Amino acid sequence: MSENKHGKILIVDDNEDLLKAAKMFLKRHFAQVDIEKNPEAIPALLKQDDYDVILLDMNFTKDVSSGSEGYYWLEKILEIDPSAVVVLITAYGDVQMAVKAIKAGATDFVLKPWENEKLLATLYSSMRLRETRDQVETLKLKNQQINETINEKFSDIIGQSQAMQKIFQTIERVAHTDANVLILGENGTGKELVARAIHRHSARRHESFVAVDLGSIPETLFESELFGHKKGSFTDAKEDRTGRFELANSGTLFLDEIGNLSMPSQAKMLTALQNRRINRVGSNKEVLMDIRLVCATNMPLYEMVKENKFRQDLLYRINTIEIEIPPLRDRIEDIPLLANHFLKHYATRYNKPITKISEAAMTRMSKHQWPGNIRELQHALERAVILCNGNVLQPEDFTLTNNSLRETEAGGINLDQFNLDEVEKLLIRKVLKKFNGNITQAAAELGLTRSSLYRRLEKHGL
Repeated sequence: MSENKHGKILIVDDNEDLLKAAKMFLKRHFAQVDIEKNPEAIPALLKQDDYDVILLDMNFTKDVSSGSEGYYWLEKILEIDPSAVVVLITAYGDVQMAVKAIKAGATDFVLKPWENEKLLATLYSSMRLRETRDQVETLKLKNQQINETINEKFSDIIGQSQAMQKIFQTIERVAHTDANVLILGENGTGKELVARAIHRHSARRHESFVAVDLGSIPETLFESELFGHKKGSFTDAKEDRTGRFELANSGTLFLDEIGNLSMPSQAKMLTALQNRRINRVGSNKEVLMDIRLVCATNMPLYEMVKENKFRQDLLYRINTIEIEIPPLRDRIEDIPLLANHFLKHYATRYNKPITKISEAAMTRMSKHQWPGNIRELQHALERAVILCNGNVLQPEDFTLTNNSLRETEAGGINLDQFNLDEVEKLLIRKVLKKFNGNITQAAAELGLTRSSLYRRLEKHGL
């Protein structure tokens, strides 16, 4: 049994007999049980050890029943460790006192003399709460570390065009506020980079940036993914899960592809954003949210509102500030900057002695339409670096076809000018355009699964 014991309990009470009895009982169930008569020793104890649960007496003065001492030491404990789980001990079943204590930060309370089984159940429940809090903090830390790593790569939005300079100015003006931002632009234009830039320049930059691809979340898992769930709330809920809203608390929540949300999911999203609080699936406890919201989409939301495919009230909730990113074909003056940036990165990554891009290759890239925008350009440079045998990238190192994605006036495809990959790319673009970027509908039209279509989008840089 001792091998399965875990958990550290601290009991602070001026009744020595109670302390001894409690320790004798609890040490059979927990790995460590410490007792202390003098509350003045609490700060030193908390510095020495990290307790899962602290049992704290409400009154340390004889014949005093106000609970003021308990409130005082509860406050001190939470000052030292804001995540501490404190269960108060009282001989008085005063409901008002219990409510006051819980509002002050206590997790629960027990009445003495207590029933051992009830005490044990309370401690186990409190321990689970501490574990959940620790898991949330761990996840936030991991997310922060991941974001720091991501931000090291392509952290700056590159562009010297007038359109991009205007976007830089907008980011600078809005980043320090908490205004909701809606980023519009085609696939591959760098919407997430703009969102990350807003976060990095905001007062929330030391908190988590949580990115969510709404287009990849099945309708049935929407609430679980976004709001979290309690263990046992549905068949596959094997354990408690923290949702993306909670992970982003105090930081920035980036909702990509918000235009792909179904109408029922839009209603749930609107409720959460309006109330600034959520409920995990299977829980009645509300969780307050303090987030900076940034959304993005490649879909025509205003047209979708007219067609009753997107809620107008949700649109007005998310678009306090709008930033529209132009496609790469409309800012060709940025192509050399971007191309050289990616060249430097991939030459280092693949340990290739490539130092520049030839003028002919740069001219060829400037004439290309780049339907996949910056993402397509990035992939093109990566392939070119891998295939290049010299120190300078030449046109033949690229797999681009001039005018490769231009359609005929009739809207068809000139098959004499296309290889199979290029035809597939164009077909996917046309179907996505037909369904306003809706992945589910486009996949059905093409006879593909959503995951298969996503793989092809990645392959073609779309």
